[in-house]
Amino acid sequence: MFGLLKPCAHSAVRHGIDPSAWQTHLCGLCLGLRDGHGQLARAATNTDAIVLEILTEAQQSEPAARTAAGPCPLRGMRRAEVVAADAPGVRLAATASLLLGAAKIRDHVDDGDAHRLARRPLTRVSTRWHTRARAAAEPLGLDVEPLITAIESQLRLENSPESTLAELTAPTQLCAAELFAHTAVLANRPENTDALREAGWHFGRIAHLADALEDLDADNAQGHFNPLSATGTTREQAHALVAESNSLLRAALARVALDRAATVRWILLDPLGGVVRKLGRAAGIAHTCTTHTCRTHSATASEAAPRGEQPWQPGAPFTPQPGLVPPGPGGPPTQRPNPLEGLGIIGAQYCTGYACFKWHTRPCSGHRKAPWIDRCDCDCCDGCGNCNCGGGHHHAAGGGGGCCDGCCDCGGCDCDCCDCDCCDCDCSC
Repeated sequence: MFGLLKPCAHSAVRHGIDPSAWQTHLCGLCLGLRDGHGQLARAATNTDAIVLEILTEAQQSEPAARTAAGPCPLRGMRRAEVVAADAPGVRLAATASLLLGAAKIRDHVDDGDAHRLARRPLTRVSTRWHTRARAAAEPLGLDVEPLITAIESQLRLENSPESTLAELTAPTQLCAAELFAHTAVLANRPENTDALREAGWHFGRIAHLADALEDLDADNAQGHFNPLSATGTTREQAHALVAESNSLLRAALARVALDRAATVRWILLDPLGGVVRKLGRAAGIAHTCTTHTCRTHSATASEAAPRGEQPWQPGAPFTPQPGLVPPGPGGPPTQRPNPLEGLGIIGAQYCTGYACFKWHTRPCSGHRKAPWIDRCDCDCCDGCGNCNCGGGHHHAAGGGGGCCDGCCDCGGCDCDCCDCDCCDCDCSC
């Protein structure tokens, strides 16, 4: 889980969901980490781990308990109703956040991204979070040892020149598979376990390959390990695997009817559709669409891509004043913080929850990132000139029957054929 899921507020409205539900779950996870594992543990808040809360709740007959959260400066000192810290889904998401946060820290240390003076304290934090993840997993009935073993095997696999791409992605896939499957155990729906394990296996592959694709150029420039370079996998081949996993993940959720749950579609399926499209464009794969006809074109490959939803992105495009640059992507190259600066960023922006709601700096890379609450990668509606979407009627938020409700009816195929410019929202997606 690598910050892959970025649900869109417009998509929430389309699914009949209050967009503030994202904050309800995000704040619940953040406070759950604080209450159960200390203030520093809030830095481990993993937005993708929220999907574990959502999947657990979607399988229960009643939503998880809510509780009143005290005033927070990041909410304008307003109180809020959040998912209770002792809800099973929150506890599982907190355990996953600690486990994956520890792995991420260790990965930075192993890659040499951390200054030598920071390596020892960062390693101590990683070890502490592993210990806390073990303690948190036991009362949930989750056997975390195979997950830790898989994570620790990653470095050995990366150091072996004989490792295949499937072997390199397997640890991430195993972790995601077992975490997804355990949501069925917590919800007392054991009949869903196998389907969710399969869905998690494919989510893990998407997360690992998406991370590899996004970091490919930077890793090559800096001489860091990248599974695609190490195995000679092209961008087109990696995208085909991502598209395949997206399709199989949806099929697995459909077997247990979770693909119909509005929150699952909003938090998980819609963002994954956007990821497939975004990575496809980066790989030089263009989608074209005509009614009842689905094609994917590439200079080197032609693969059917899985169906992705068409969520919308809130907010108008950022137009800087003359001489100014946007606070996020597109600005000048960033400088990696030194160890003291990195620790200051963690303490001031992550431990306080500032990163949840404001543009912030990543402590390891120095890159500017959008607030977690506003990250919207809906990636919808980008130029499909031959698309006859719903007779040309634009979608009205929440109204149904519009362009993006049934856009490009392709006869039930499982493809991501509709990248049409059909939504009449003023978003910048």
